[in-house]
Amino acid sequence: MAVISLLVLIGVYLFKKDVVDSQTSKKLSAIVADVCNPAIILASLDPNSVTSGKKVLLFAVLAGVVIHIFYVILGMIMPFLYGVEAGKRKFYTMMMVYTNVGFIGIPVAKAVLPKEAMVYVIVCNVMYSLLFYTHGITVLSSGKEKMNLLKVINPGTIAAVFSMVIFAFKIKLPFIIDNTIAYVGNATVFLSMVLLGVSIARSDIIKGFKNKKLWLHVVFRLLLIPMAIAFAVRGVGFSKNAALGFALMSGMPVGNLPLIQAEKTGEDTDVLSSAITVTTISSVATITILMSVLSNVL
Repeated sequence: MAVISLLVLIGVYLFKKDVVDSQTSKKLSAIVADVCNPAIILASLDPNSVTSGKKVLLFAVLAGVVIHIFYVILGMIMPFLYGVEAGKRKFYTMMMVYTNVGFIGIPVAKAVLPKEAMVYVIVCNVMYSLLFYTHGITVLSSGKEKMNLLKVINPGTIAAVFSMVIFAFKIKLPFIIDNTIAYVGNATVFLSMVLLGVSIARSDIIKGFKNKKLWLHVVFRLLLIPMAIAFAVRGVGFSKNAALGFALMSGMPVGNLPLIQAEKTGEDTDVLSSAITVTTISSVATITILMSVLSNVL
């Protein structure tokens, strides 16, 4: 988490020095959303690194589907319970559904989870991509962009589906392709965190910390929901690794892909920037609490 914070500060610095301005940020957002992010999905899947079989993968996918349906339902309900004004509800929906399972989630998971739990992290990343490039884009456009086959077929969805095929059938990509994907994927974290820093530099940070709705969201979405998911997953017979994997991904801070997409389409990014700032800083403590508690009680 400390490294992520430093990368964000680089983005703030670059904006303050006018190295990255609003126009540059918009162009970089398009590169991250359409090129780098799909690559990191593929780069995070090494078919030789996870020994779980197809049966475990199938159960993980089914559990992932149910959990993400739960997120979508929460995303429809919670903005009203938070008392959010109509024009900003779609951003709170994004905050509820889309956590940072890739840019922050994958490195954190590799650091704190056993190797056997990575399959659940991978499933969450695939689900995230499939859902964002369909449901997420539709919500951010306020229903103006209706989902159809042409819009579903995009770099993120293609990468997500292809990654599942690679994992299920243990397909080994040619060395040059594998390395190319890895190099492009490696650029994602830096670029996305720089863009986050730029957005933070343009937003009112103090205003974000004064937003009581965001602190309510931190407690509810980063602590209570992940714990509930962990106990539910364990209660229906899944392993402790499954419970920890799904809970950790659920407890990630607000994802920055909605912010990047909003930037790309010219939406107001103040709410998402503030939410990412508050939840990312808070996650240093909440993830520590979450994993400490669940590791001892599950």
